Amino acid sequence: MKKTAALVLSSGGARGVAHIGVIEALLDAGYEIRSISGSSMGAVVGGVYATGKLPEFKEWVCNLDKIDVFKLMDFTLSTQGFVRGERVFNQMKSFIDDCNIEDLDIGFSAVATDIVNKQEVVFDSGSLFTALRASAAIPSVLKPSIINGVELVDGGVLNPIPIAHVKRSEDDIVVVSDVNAAVPCIKPDNPQSAEDKGRFAPLLEKWNSIFLKNSNNKVKRLSYFDLVAKSVDLMQDRISEYIIEHSRPDIVVRISRETCSTFEFYKSKELIDCGRQEFDKSLKHALLGT
Repeated sequence: MKKTAALVLSSGGARGVAHIGVIEALLDAGYEIRSISGSSMGAVVGGVYATGKLPEFKEWVCNLDKIDVFKLMDFTLSTQGFVRGERVFNQMKSFIDDCNIEDLDIGFSAVATDIVNKQEVVFDSGSLFTALRASAAIPSVLKPSIINGVELVDGGVLNPIPIAHVKRSEDDIVVVSDVNAAVPCIKPDNPQSAEDKGRFAPLLEKWNSIFLKNSNNKVKRLSYFDLVAKSVDLMQDRISEYIIEHSRPDIVVRISRETCSTFEFYKSKELIDCGRQEFDKSLKHALLGT
């Protein structure tokens, strides 16, 4: 009998790149993915997989370094978010055509949050890129998407693991990839070369001043961005635990929320390896019942 799966991919910023490794390992284990539901970065990875363009996306994201990631940040002075978020999606459109979700070969849904009316918005039809942009709008970081006058932000605000929206068939197992888990981690290591550090020192200094921790010899202080990211991570972790406990998926892949920060996409190769390894552990755990 063919092994089939319904896949749920969590929110989590750059950590969501690990979902690529989970997908690859799931396929290598002989499963056919029949449907995907995702939130934020989970929606992006799941949507790209549903178009059949995951290899192209993987190649692109794995070739990003710190400077590339910085250049993708189209900064704005808006009070709703300091990044427009359009540049990265325009870049993706160079190798992934937009399409209607209902025309994809597998079932797909993306979750966003109507921040004014405090409710989920589920995209299971219409423009794929519209859905992905809305689902990935991290509050106070990326500007909200405005669709029909409604302000939409990151789906992870209300539903970081959208199990309820995956289109599961009777024989499917449900696999959850959670990259916000409160578990120990070994952080992926991706050192910059000395040449790059010297060449791009001014930009790296700017990057560090915005995104990394400020510290002195005695006290390490969280930057504005650290405070926002850690607050969102903590909130999503608690919601995720509740969803998993009450939904009882067949396999849960838990990847630590400490693996990397929100914009560390330059660690993509290591994150994908992490996703593969954690899926293999989780599958073994599920099969052995331990």
